[in-house]
Amino acid sequence: MAHDDQDRVTALAGIYQAVACVMRIARTGSADTAAMEPCIYSLFQIDAADTAAVYGPPGAMANGARQLVAQLTGRPERDLELTRYAASVIRLERKLSAQPELLGRIGEVIEGAAVLHERCPLLDPDLLARFADLYSETLSHLKPRILVRGASNHLQNPDNQVRIRALLLAAIRSARLWRQLGGSRWQILLGHKQLLMQARRYLDQASHRQPADCGPPADTD
Repeated sequence: MAHDDQDRVTALAGIYQAVACVMRIARTGSADTAAMEPCIYSLFQIDAADTAAVYGPPGAMANGARQLVAQLTGRPERDLELTRYAASVIRLERKLSAQPELLGRIGEVIEGAAVLHERCPLLDPDLLARFADLYSETLSHLKPRILVRGASNHLQNPDNQVRIRALLLAAIRSARLWRQLGGSRWQILLGHKQLLMQARRYLDQASHRQPADCGPPADTD
């Protein structure tokens, strides 16, 4: 597919949105289901028409774009842990790209999960469990391992463990898309001005298409 700077920022926002969901679950035990859904949705999009379609409806990555703007500007505040997770995801995806057998296994399981998704919603526990098991079976064995920090009572909850692993798999999917679109570590380190401009452009477009997107996130326990 053809791509530009906006496409790369959309994929980068996908990383930030998924890891922000991980952090929220780890810290509070609650999930922003509205932000989670497009992350999980992206796992099924193998032959999407364009980058935006990977995540579903217009503005689906608005949460991630807001996280990216905050990291670049410090407003309302930076969260260094969020940056650490995003960097770890990008590094881990590069390790995965050199493992064709693991890539093949991931593709097989996602194809099977797509059949299950035909009769159940995106955040169905059985569907998330398949993705969580896939993450444990494949990516958790690569280094650097992503160590999730948070409240122990939330991290020890089996449902939260499943959601976190499924979201980390989705973050890796966005990192893979980011790299396929020409994204690089140097763009993150040196291209702050361009990234910020494109992230704000994405949010501006999202606000015109879906005004309700800026409302409070949905919670589930």
